[in-house]
Amino acid sequence: MTFAREAQIVVVGWQVFAITGDPLALGLIGLAEAIPLLGLALYAGHVADRLPRRAVALGGTVAMIAAAIALLAMTSQSSFLTGDRIWPIYLVVLIGGIGRAFVRPAVSALGAEVIPRELYPNGVAWRSSGWHLAAVAGPAAGGVIYGFAGAVTAYTAVIVLMTLSLAALATVRHRVRPVAPEEEPALESIKQGLRFVINEPVLLAAMTLDLFSVLFGGAVALLPVFAKMLGAGPEGLGLLRAAPALGSIGVGVFLAHRPTLRRSGATLLVAVAIFGGTMIAFGLSRNFYLSFALLFFGGAADGVSVVIRGLLLQSRAPDHLLGRVSSVNQIFISASNELGAFESGVAARLLGVVPSVLFGGVMTIIVVVLTAWRAPQLRRLR
Repeated sequence: MTFAREAQIVVVGWQVFAITGDPLALGLIGLAEAIPLLGLALYAGHVADRLPRRAVALGGTVAMIAAAIALLAMTSQSSFLTGDRIWPIYLVVLIGGIGRAFVRPAVSALGAEVIPRELYPNGVAWRSSGWHLAAVAGPAAGGVIYGFAGAVTAYTAVIVLMTLSLAALATVRHRVRPVAPEEEPALESIKQGLRFVINEPVLLAAMTLDLFSVLFGGAVALLPVFAKMLGAGPEGLGLLRAAPALGSIGVGVFLAHRPTLRRSGATLLVAVAIFGGTMIAFGLSRNFYLSFALLFFGGAADGVSVVIRGLLLQSRAPDHLLGRVSSVNQIFISASNELGAFESGVAARLLGVVPSVLFGGVMTIIVVVLTAWRAPQLRRLR
């Protein structure tokens, strides 16, 4: 599913920018996906803790496949999408976002029913590496297929891959969770997840750090613009999109084979600061290979923080709260990634593409300094 979705993101981004030529249009794609992810996340976490998690994930995956089919249908009608009528793409992206809102907490919590708790550190690292491996191949494949065969073929491949992911998810074997002794109102159930995160200062600080660093520092939404600036087509866009995930893979595999980090908190802060620095350098680069390398190292730094945050989430939250805690984490992730894409589009419109990326990188480093100052528990975490 990650492979298919990352390929779809590249195709949608290039298609929208080719039609509009407006970086703000790229930001609106992120906003369309963020609305359902933010609006439904807490309820989706409640559902993931009350219903069979695999069934919830299967239902969300079906919605994502339906959205991909709609994108294929619209693209097949060449006269349907124009610069004056690009809104149907945003509507379909929103529908796919509804499916993702339920898939994310269900799949994250399902991990607790598959992986024994004593293997969480190793399991989280492998899981992160597997995700990033798909995130490398997906954008590259999406860009190559789009460049050589067109959007219709690319969307067809996405649908086939999503259908395969649906079949794969249906085969997952896991321990059956004990049924809750009594049903509680959805609102009270949601409050339990929120209270747990608020009362875990280290987990809350790590989530907040990720929220603001990626919200300001992410330049992924503007990669179609940078691909054109660097003289690359959709194939080059796919490679640039894959570069951060490629860096994360190496880090994830390395962390899966070494003991748990002795100074996890300080390592997390340094990694996020490095991420912000690479974004500043990326904004200044005018060489494709240098830009690729900077995105690679930025992804490697982000990979360290992903593993640490994932381990904090899975090891500190009790099994019966994992869906709700994961949904709170999903809000932070969605606010940083999808709303970050919107922020990038707005900043690019107001400041210009390059100044917006430089501003974001500087703000990321400022966020690291403030977090280290205001969250000593995270700074001292071992």
